[in-house]
Amino acid sequence: MTSARIPLKTGPHPQADRMAVAAFICGLLGILVFNIFFGPCALFFGAAALYRGTIRRLRAYLGLLFGTVDLVLLAVLSARSGTISWHL
Repeated sequence: MTSARIPLKTGPHPQADRMAVAAFICGLLGILVFNIFFGPCALFFGAAALYRGTIRRLRAYLGLLFGTVDLVLLAVLSARSGTISWHL
């Protein structure tokens, strides 16, 4: 008995598609925890995915958006508490 593989819908550059998904996930994680790390990662992966021609453009743009929100959130909450680390 053989297993049937379901092909994934990818474009000409599957690494770029993976980067778009990584940007989205890093952006979402950065809103919750460790946004000083995940915010720039989301920005980098989103920009790299768009540069490499991903077919998952929405995820790349959302990664850029969430990465920006991560850094703005870090700046606002750090300014409120007076330190680089923040907590609610």
